[in-house]
Amino acid sequence: MCRFLAYRGDPIFMEDLIASPSHSLVAQSLHATESKSETNGDGFGIGWYGARPAPGLYREVRPAWSDENLRSLCAQVEARLFFAHVRAATGTATTRANCHPFAEGRLLFMHNGQIGGFAAIRRRVEAMIPDPLYPSRTGTTDSEAIFLSAVGLGLAEEPLCAIATVLSRVREEMARAQVAAPLRFTAALTDGAHLWAFRWASDDAPPTLYFRDGCYDDGAKGLVVVSEPIDGKRQDWHAVPPGHALIAAPDGSKKLALLEV
Repeated sequence: MCRFLAYRGDPIFMEDLIASPSHSLVAQSLHATESKSETNGDGFGIGWYGARPAPGLYREVRPAWSDENLRSLCAQVEARLFFAHVRAATGTATTRANCHPFAEGRLLFMHNGQIGGFAAIRRRVEAMIPDPLYPSRTGTTDSEAIFLSAVGLGLAEEPLCAIATVLSRVREEMARAQVAAPLRFTAALTDGAHLWAFRWASDDAPPTLYFRDGCYDDGAKGLVVVSEPIDGKRQDWHAVPPGHALIAAPDGSKKLALLEV
């Protein structure tokens, strides 16, 4: 399983969350503690919003712990909203196109989990992507296929409904193919203003997901969403319940909503 981090709030340098904490995402790429895979070395990616509506992306196949460019970028780039992801591949190639996050227009998406038996239903899942969006499919992962399928169902307007519909359709295809392995979906999505984080699985083992409102040395405040806590202050982190989505609005308010699949 992969590990990821999302931040939205006052502008901060990305290194403050991605590289500097004691159990940062860079540290988790080598030693994750709440993941099936301790090492997440099959590439990484960061996505952030600056002055333009669409996010910037930097993705690489090298492990996050050994990429000096990642540390340099994170030390220089200050952003109000950014995603970061370290990948543990689940059957698809280690290529730049398969590294998260994925972007489409102003949307940014990353995923931790898998479609069980994806190889058996890959053509059926890819067929869910509308023709106008299919040229945006540059990789081979189940994550990107879910994302583009959801975009075609109105992800930008009704995220919970679009995600629930895609997951339901994928479950139907898995049942049709008699796939016994679970469908697991912990993910983060943003349009550059709102932030959504989802935690769901077809079994009782959804990948972990936590959130915290943080305050930083320079007075900046913001919401952090992570696969696992990035420091030793576990009491400050709140788990997103299984089968729920965390919704954070631009005004700083947030709520939990049931994800009905």
